[in-house]
Amino acid sequence: MAHATQEFGEWPLTRLMTEVVGSGHKSAEDMSREQAREALRRILADEPDHTTLGAFWLANRWKRNTPEELAAYADVMHEESVSSTAPDCDPVDCGANYDGKHTSALLGVGAGVVAAAAGTPVVTHSGDRVPTQKATAYKHVLDELGVRTDIEPAESAEMVDETGFGFYYQPAFNPGIDGLHDRREMMGVRTFVNTIETLANPADADVHLGSFYHLAFAKKTTDLVAESDHASFSRVIMFQGMEGYDDIRPGYTKVAEWSPERFEDYEIETGEYGMDFEGDDLAVPDITADSAAITEAVLAGERHDEFADAIALNAAFRIYARRDVDSLEEGLETARDVIADGSAEAALEELRAF
Repeated sequence: MAHATQEFGEWPLTRLMTEVVGSGHKSAEDMSREQAREALRRILADEPDHTTLGAFWLANRWKRNTPEELAAYADVMHEESVSSTAPDCDPVDCGANYDGKHTSALLGVGAGVVAAAAGTPVVTHSGDRVPTQKATAYKHVLDELGVRTDIEPAESAEMVDETGFGFYYQPAFNPGIDGLHDRREMMGVRTFVNTIETLANPADADVHLGSFYHLAFAKKTTDLVAESDHASFSRVIMFQGMEGYDDIRPGYTKVAEWSPERFEDYEIETGEYGMDFEGDDLAVPDITADSAAITEAVLAGERHDEFADAIALNAAFRIYARRDVDSLEEGLETARDVIADGSAEAALEELRAF
């Protein structure tokens, strides 16, 4: 039995590997909540040897984390790393995969600004070229549009109160997780950190909008929220996103909705909402520059193509998620109205002027 230390406890990562999680996919055991909490506390303190840390991350990936383990990780992240600053309004939290997109246009900025113009405040957050993909995320499209992103959480809260759209930058509000960047890059594969950072909720929002590749992941994520001591969401909506991002995938798309009382999933046919095209039709050669140019043109009312339809439907999901409308149909009509009357373009200009 290892001896307890004053700072952590009796479960260094080497012991967790040997006695709990490191024996392979079929024979590994799950950690208790306290064991998982201690593990992340040690990781954030840079206590484990880097080889041990990599082995622990990989063992978690092979074993597959339980919602209880992920909730413990998320709680420690909130307690020891996240500096949240809530705006006066209550926005929709959009925490898409931080490692970004590399094939299709990133439409969440346009969708968020359209929703903001319709009266639904939206908060986004990301890092900068986060492993493993190190691809285009919210920050990069906003930078290309001339919007300030390297700001402190208090400024981010002011941004969303003044413009309806806010961006929180991971190094500023979640420095402990950001400090793991180099170790994550050396791993070469995603770890549980990729999951919990999207739920950092730096604006203390009540509603989270996210995405998933497979429905089982959505259920695990909502179970994480239910298990967590710090997750403040009362509603979570997730859908099958393009490249795992929070841009909805054209076609028959799974949607999951969670509240403390229930979890339900259903399919929508996006063609019924104007997205009558294939996912490949949203591919662009330069994700950052093209996403920004598309966003500008759609919000100015200069494009009426598949990108305009996709931005409008993604905005509708944000408006619906906050319950500002009763249906996606109503949200879509609202989104198209604020594009047509110039309100969306004005909201973008206000954001640039912040």
